[in-house]
Amino acid sequence: MVTVLITAIYVILAIAGLLTLWRIVFGPSILDRAVASDVLLTLVMCALGADMVINHHTGSLPALLVIASVGVFGSIAIARFVARRDNSNR
Repeated sequence: MVTVLITAIYVILAIAGLLTLWRIVFGPSILDRAVASDVLLTLVMCALGADMVINHHTGSLPALLVIASVGVFGSIAIARFVARRDNSNR
């Protein structure tokens, strides 16, 4: 039963990752791609968190912190870029 649950978790995360990559590649705007990249980082964090729970370890915790900070700083950078671009068009 537990093996089926673990497999289902990884399959769902893999499908969500593929759909997110599709949006990153074929997104109509830069904001769609930015949101999709945040979602992809969140999916990676969820996969690492699930691995930590399943295997009873905390070795991936530093990686989770780095991924979270990269996601926040990336979102801020993209928001500033889009805001600056919008101001220059006026």
